[in-house]
Amino acid sequence: QGVVLMDPSEDPDEILRANRSREKTFVFDMVFDHRATQEEVYASTTKSLIEGVISGYNATIFAYGPTGAGKTYTMLGTDSEPGIYVRTLDDLFKALEATTEEMDYTVSMSYLEIYNEVIRDLLNPSSGFLDLREDSRGSIQIAGITEFSTTNAQEIMQLLTKGNKQRTQEPTAANKTSSRSHAVLQVTVTQKSQRRATSEEMRIGKLFMVDLAGSERAAQTQNRGKRMKEGAHINRSLLALANCINALSEKGGSRAQFVNFRDSKLTRLLKDSLGGNSRTVMIAHISPASTSFEESRMTLIYAYRAKNIKTQV
Repeated sequence: QGVVLMDPSEDPDEILRANRSREKTFVFDMVFDHRATQEEVYASTTKSLIEGVISGYNATIFAYGPTGAGKTYTMLGTDSEPGIYVRTLDDLFKALEATTEEMDYTVSMSYLEIYNEVIRDLLNPSSGFLDLREDSRGSIQIAGITEFSTTNAQEIMQLLTKGNKQRTQEPTAANKTSSRSHAVLQVTVTQKSQRRATSEEMRIGKLFMVDLAGSERAAQTQNRGKRMKEGAHINRSLLALANCINALSEKGGSRAQFVNFRDSKLTRLLKDSLGGNSRTVMIAHISPASTSFEESRMTLIYAYRAKNIKTQV
């Protein structure tokens, strides 16, 4: 369960730093090495959340880490090795079909990206930029997003692959198909009893699956001009996310922190999943290469902080 990070630039003969090793150990709930399969990662991170979504709780899965460490692979996967999106939805439909006969359920999903602080619908890219609005109950809605209802995981895979082709991808020096946007797949499960009782209750569970954009330094990707600006936007929303995570992990600490969810579209959309009524999993990706030591260190510190957040479901 531990990750040990060694500094590649450490020089054994350096006398000034002889007693201060930059080796750091981080402890997590679960650590996978390069031999882990998609199935293993899914089974130990996400599988347990499905039951909750069906009973009407919210759940969120994040993929976080530097460019090229495999976030999109973990979430979307390939045709032969499908990722978390497909496996989760597969199991979700299986579990729903196994529920009792007297429940009516609908599953609707929307797939969007947040790019340069604007929201685009990936399943209907021609609809332009969309707005975030709050409804009377205080939950955040996206005005004008297409929602597909389906009961079949194959259909969803096709929709997702189609949507993923619409994602803003640009080659950077770090990765030639670098995702330059945060993709959010939102699945809503609504259940109500078929027996028309007077106190008819509806259960609504929301499942967010977020494939974040790569968090890397501009120096690493050698970005200039438009790429540079775009990187600043990516880092801005990731920083807003970090600020929320820091404030939330210090909650109940010595000083009460104000959590600023309105700093970016990403945090506003995920407000419930971070601090509220949601079970949240963060999958942090790091690369074993010594060139990405700094990135790996920042990612591990970030994930380590996120581990201290307690959400109330």
